[in-house]
Amino acid sequence: MFRFWGSQEQQAQPRPQEGSSHSLYPPPAERPHSPSQVSPSEAAGIIALLRDKSVDELRKLLSDKDAYSQFLLSVDQVKIQNNIRDELRKETLQIARNNMDKEPQIVELRNQSRIIRTTELATALEKLNDLEKQKEEVLKFYAPASFIDRLQDAMNEADKESDVVHRQLLEKEIDIGTFVQKYKKLRTSYHRHALTHLAAKSSPIDGY
Repeated sequence: MFRFWGSQEQQAQPRPQEGSSHSLYPPPAERPHSPSQVSPSEAAGIIALLRDKSVDELRKLLSDKDAYSQFLLSVDQVKIQNNIRDELRKETLQIARNNMDKEPQIVELRNQSRIIRTTELATALEKLNDLEKQKEEVLKFYAPASFIDRLQDAMNEADKESDVVHRQLLEKEIDIGTFVQKYKKLRTSYHRHALTHLAAKSSPIDGY
């Protein structure tokens, strides 16, 4: 071993000048970025490692980038930081893999959601169309023209049934008593519809 501090041999060596190629650290562009400040205890540990080096070893660190890199990788603080970095990289890759594995499920859920929304919309539109048709039918049923047509149909039906009852009497399919009862009822219904029909045609309903 050599006398690291204050030795004549070391004093005989020319001291590296600032900005020279023999700096203790690599050029700024190649200097590794430290994620945090070095604590006094960590700095003392690094100094202790350098103190155990011979002059030749120190010179090699100054001139050989590979030797300098190997020395850095042997420092405990650097090992710890590299381990943390590797663990973070592994966790990030695992998260990315998990997300990629879930991508088909996400796509499937998105498709199902789109189908459900489309189906619900189609069902709602179908119900709306049915309601619109019902509304039109109700309005049409209670429209004056439709009401008058139904009265006319009822009058025509009463006429036909009256003719049938009269024919049944002539052919002696029913007796006179049954004929009078049925015929009277049919003619009463006919005249009631006829009067209503006449009133509806002569008094239009407002709003139509």
